[in-house]
Amino acid sequence: MKTKTKIFLLAIVPFVVAIVGIGIGVRLQASALADAQRETVKAAYLSSKQSELKHYVDLATSAIAPLYDAHGDAKDDAARRREALAMLQRMDFGPDGYFFVYDMRGNSLMHPREPDLVGHNWWLLRDPNGSLTIQQLIAAASKGGGYVRYVWHRPSTNRLEAKLGYVVPLPRWGWMVGTGIYLDGVNEALARIDASASANIARTMTWIGIIALMGFGIITACALFLNVSEYRSADAKLKHLAQQVVESQEHERARLSRELHDGISQMMVSVKLLLESALARLERAGHPQVRVPSAEAALGTALTRLSHVLREVRRISHALRPSMLDDLGLAVALEQLTRELGEETGIEMRVETDAASRAAALPTTVNTALFRIAQEALTNIVRHANAAHATLAFTVCEVSATLAITDDGHGFDVEHAQADLRGGIGLRNMRERLDALAGMLTIESAPGHTVVTAAVPLPHPVSARIAQSVQDDPRT
Repeated sequence: MKTKTKIFLLAIVPFVVAIVGIGIGVRLQASALADAQRETVKAAYLSSKQSELKHYVDLATSAIAPLYDAHGDAKDDAARRREALAMLQRMDFGPDGYFFVYDMRGNSLMHPREPDLVGHNWWLLRDPNGSLTIQQLIAAASKGGGYVRYVWHRPSTNRLEAKLGYVVPLPRWGWMVGTGIYLDGVNEALARIDASASANIARTMTWIGIIALMGFGIITACALFLNVSEYRSADAKLKHLAQQVVESQEHERARLSRELHDGISQMMVSVKLLLESALARLERAGHPQVRVPSAEAALGTALTRLSHVLREVRRISHALRPSMLDDLGLAVALEQLTRELGEETGIEMRVETDAASRAAALPTTVNTALFRIAQEALTNIVRHANAAHATLAFTVCEVSATLAITDDGHGFDVEHAQADLRGGIGLRNMRERLDALAGMLTIESAPGHTVVTAAVPLPHPVSARIAQSVQDDPRT
């Protein structure tokens, strides 16, 4: 695994784990808070309903208290009981708010909404959950009063619904008096709380997801920026290294060229002079017996071969680093290159330039790069183009130097040559030299006409230097 990938994973994995942990924690905490709120609201709502029911029952018992507290014979007591039932039957609060009366044995004595229940015993009545409803109410009343939750038929909707009832006993008459409130309002309030809590949790999780995506995007952007920065830094270092390699090669070429020219070449000239002097002395000998023809022939052959070796050493020295490139400039070095290569190959080569370009003082790196590109291009023409003519057009303006090499050979497929990893080394070398100088190489090729153009930007305008050079040049 690459180092950058490891760094990215070390950044993204803890972030994802943290976001997931935060999301789970927030969800659990929000759910707990919602449950607590639900229970709090439920308790408060039921407490208010219980107070309300107790208040209603207190009003009902207060209304019949004069009848309940009065004393008399059994006939009068029965009349007061009937009057109390009639009074309770007339008392209601809303469509589903009413009072009911049972005796302690489960007989219905009064029910204003369901008169069919009156006169029947409901001791064994069970609700859909199997609870003995009337027995629960009587048990609460027997303890002095209390609240009971049960399921009962709702008159307004004709459905069974949850109900909270409150009952109190009337011991002297053996009655249980009570009322109740249906809990649909409580359930609706709790449902609204649940829906609101779910919406809040969903909204919170959405924001956490958005933050996670933003964080992931930022980490990814930083990783890409780091990757691009490292790539650019590595590319710049590689280009700088390549430039240093090229410069070191050029320095080594120059050193070898000087060594060949100033050292070996001079020693070979000295040896040649000695051989020529020896041959001259042999030829001037007066007596034929003193002259040795075989020795003269050997010396002549040695001089001839030494002359060839001397020319080859000078050619190699010139190819390594022409002294004219440093002494007289790029234009003169190009003219010498085309002249020598044209004489060797028989291809007509010439250099086209103007006086200002010829006299321009270019940086050494630019001179070297354009000269090596010219060497590479002319070598390709000699080896592959089968051309009869080649032209080098060299121009210098204020901001750039341009060298265009044109030939009339059979041309080549530019895209294929550039894409070929095993071939096209010369073209890649040209591009690498220009890349180090922020230059540009363009190639146009067709049968009979191929143009290779190298353009190098100059670090500073050269117009003033060109003008001064032209004034100082006696040829202008």
